Amino acid sequence: MSTTYTLDTSTSRANPTPAPMKRLTVPAVRARKGGQPLVMLTAYTVRMAQLLDPHCDILLVGDSLGQVIYGLPSTLPVSLDMMCAHGAAVVRGSYHALVIVDMPFGSYETSPEHAFRSASRVMKETGAAGIKLEGGEAMAETVAFLSRRGIPVMGHVGLTPQAVNVLGGHRVQGRDDATADKVMADARAVADAGAFAVVVEGVVEPIGKAVTEAIACPTIGIGASVACDGQVLVAEDMLGLFERTPRFVKRYADMAAVIDEAATEYARDVRARAFPGEEQIYAPK
Repeated sequence: MSTTYTLDTSTSRANPTPAPMKRLTVPAVRARKGGQPLVMLTAYTVRMAQLLDPHCDILLVGDSLGQVIYGLPSTLPVSLDMMCAHGAAVVRGSYHALVIVDMPFGSYETSPEHAFRSASRVMKETGAAGIKLEGGEAMAETVAFLSRRGIPVMGHVGLTPQAVNVLGGHRVQGRDDATADKVMADARAVADAGAFAVVVEGVVEPIGKAVTEAIACPTIGIGASVACDGQVLVAEDMLGLFERTPRFVKRYADMAAVIDEAATEYARDVRARAFPGEEQIYAPK
């Protein structure tokens, strides 16, 4: 008895293509320091990962999903369960990009051992290549602890949303000597501790440039400087799905208007009994 197999051409890892793209690695990202800029966007779902993967070097499963997906007021209520579920979805939907998962607030700050337990769970349950955590000098010991135990860490300095209550809001960092010095010290600390890359968020442009020149690993800017070794945006902001976006966002599409137009047309057709039409219904035998 012979068996015929058909190859599924889905881009989901659950249904692999015959010749999947080779996924970018942590050493390959680290080696991009000073080279071709790294392209990074957020992704929270399989379908978005499928669409963004061919264009990105890194897909970040950001804790911004709390606001973007769940409508929460900030990233603080996001749980480890949420991050694991969405991280696994993004890994399933991608082949090429390095997938990094944010560590949510409260999942890593207590101690390096606490961070390892949380991060190892993320790595096991998602298949991601590494994690991202916020904080500078205070987190350097944790970054080193995780790195030595096989968990690649992306740092995050400058405006750190999980510390918004301490910072007094989403304030641009580096406009005075004290905050400028802190951003630089934080970036040096996590880079020296072994971070393979560092997100630099919400800083004045000269500080973004100076940090990039000062540390050995790649910097990824978001509201920082074009001189950074890469850039990241929340994909939904970039696509124009929200009416209000931060200053540093460039909208490359107006998907909110497209969705509104499509929903308007659909509603009109339903109310006029124009949908479903002959093409969308099943005829009797």
